[in-house]
Amino acid sequence: MIEKFLMPQTNLHRTALNLLARREHSQKELFRKLLQKKFPAEEIEIVLKKLTQENLLNENRFIENYIHFRSKKGYGPIRIQLELLERGIPEIEIEKFLSPNSAHWFQAANHVWQKRFKNKLPTDFKTRAQQMRFLQHRGFTIEQIEKIFFE
Repeated sequence: MIEKFLMPQTNLHRTALNLLARREHSQKELFRKLLQKKFPAEEIEIVLKKLTQENLLNENRFIENYIHFRSKKGYGPIRIQLELLERGIPEIEIEKFLSPNSAHWFQAANHVWQKRFKNKLPTDFKTRAQQMRFLQHRGFTIEQIEKIFFE
């Protein structure tokens, strides 16, 4: 009986809210997930606009959270930037939140290296190359990596 007085929610709207309740999403991610659930693209766009207006879907909040969580997992600025681009975030928006030359990233690269290699500097070229490749794969810049080995 009370349900008649509540704002009716479509199954699409409810599904979108359930996805957002688990974690932040970019518009592109949410659109793709809803499309996979066989909802019509036109209706998805309407729901996404409504969620954005209600500030339930917020790209800036998504970017901040994504950078925070991926950096805590040991990933560097290059990798995080590529992942955000894959999720439909424009490069200009990423640049507002992600500064690859920040001192924070030098510290993060050093922390990841220490955790993985137990603070053991390589004694030969082959070992140093392996450690450097590991950090490159994690998304750190050459400058950040070289600071660990050459300073």
